[in-house]
Amino acid sequence: MEQKWVRVVFRQRVLIIALLLAQIVLLLFFAAGTSIAFRYVDFALNGFSIIVSLYILNKKEKAAFKITWIFMILLFPIFGGLVYAIFHTQTTPRKLRRATQASDKQYRPFFKLPGNSLSLLAGKYKECLPQANYLQEYAGFPIYTHTQSEFFNSGEAFFKKVLPELEKAEKYIFLEFFILGLGVMLNPIIAILEKKARAGLDIRIIYDDLGCFMSLPSNYKAHLEQKGIKCMVFNPFKPVLSSLQNNRDHRKIISIDGKVAFTGGINLADEYINARERFGHWKDAAVVIKGEAAWSLTLIFLQMWNIYHNQKDDPAAFYPWKDSPCTVKSNGFVQPYADSPIDEENVGEHVYIQIINNAKDYVYINTPYLVVDENLLSALTLAAKSGVDVRIITPHRWDKWMVAITSRSYYRQLIKAGVKVYEYTEGFNHSKTFVSDDKVATVGTTNLDFRSLYLHFECGVWMYKTRAVMAVKKTSSTPFPSATRSPKKTAPGMLSSA
Repeated sequence: MEQKWVRVVFRQRVLIIALLLAQIVLLLFFAAGTSIAFRYVDFALNGFSIIVSLYILNKKEKAAFKITWIFMILLFPIFGGLVYAIFHTQTTPRKLRRATQASDKQYRPFFKLPGNSLSLLAGKYKECLPQANYLQEYAGFPIYTHTQSEFFNSGEAFFKKVLPELEKAEKYIFLEFFILGLGVMLNPIIAILEKKARAGLDIRIIYDDLGCFMSLPSNYKAHLEQKGIKCMVFNPFKPVLSSLQNNRDHRKIISIDGKVAFTGGINLADEYINARERFGHWKDAAVVIKGEAAWSLTLIFLQMWNIYHNQKDDPAAFYPWKDSPCTVKSNGFVQPYADSPIDEENVGEHVYIQIINNAKDYVYINTPYLVVDENLLSALTLAAKSGVDVRIITPHRWDKWMVAITSRSYYRQLIKAGVKVYEYTEGFNHSKTFVSDDKVATVGTTNLDFRSLYLHFECGVWMYKTRAVMAVKKTSSTPFPSATRSPKKTAPGMLSSA
């Protein structure tokens, strides 16, 4: 049965890829043919590429994106401008942008149903007020008290906690993941969801089609719906040249009754709990929040579901404290947030930059990829030059060799500025965490690379003065001795590069 499923998936995926490649070949053939047979068309296409290059230069966009497109147009002047036009003059992204803007306006008031805790933070900890104020007043993600947070430094610890929490669900369970993979991790979760669906709970799953391209059969949505589980496949991959195919749902969210929520870097596939080996030992991180802040991640899920599923839920109907207030004791301040490529606000990047800029003593970072623009690079190097202890852990065993080469190209400049870069030698480091000054931490889904920062839907949890902050620090700092000036093995599983 498993071999038959693999063959079916392989044939379907290969067909889609072949169709996509066929379109690219036809475009190349058209451009090459017209440049020889039709001189005027050749001149027209070159002229169009020049106009497009000027348009890109004057556009409000990241400099890195401008350079990439202009480089491509210079490299392929005949059809470079045409490709840009294909990717940037489509009606679907514009419709999606309008729908997202309308949804943001509708949902903003519901995020503040538990109340406004920003004044409490301002009264106690003014040093972090600008960051909290940005996330709440501009990005629309409030800060919460009456919340407990717990950090997990491995997929195994995360999985052990998820199963009993799912069993406790009374009204609804929402899951949103980039990758689902049949096996030891996913199967028992689906079994619980099926049981809860039979009991009448509202069970919903969102998974990204490209993320699950080779890990799920194409009919898995129908399979889940037969079990009573509502399902949405995000942005189905189609053999059509489209800029929308770049925008993937990279979020990882589990919401249980709006009272408990998980997020972090961990997908529901066996490598994340080391039940299947990929690139050695898989190092990852996640966080669970219980109380008011879990409501924010619930709304982030519902907003995605309603935009893409053409469904209009009443968010207030899912609010868990309609009849009585939340009684969870406060464990610091917690502020979940989301990032979307549809708007022009890079929330995930801004959270990271503010943590770096506000650091006085140290910033410890975990990231699987290190492909940053001039803003993050400047923030990291300036912090190190100013005496802040900046440390970054990347993988030593990479999942993508091209990303590894690109990531390591930044090492020299970072190390020269005083940043300490370490590689996790026992396997693949998939964690996405920042922690600073024993006060602030964020755990989420956003990698330090262009796709995560600018093209994907992402989420995270910003925490201030919670117990989870020190737990993040412990897993980020204990392998490190004092910095050395030459590469050498420093501790089990760690390689010093500074």
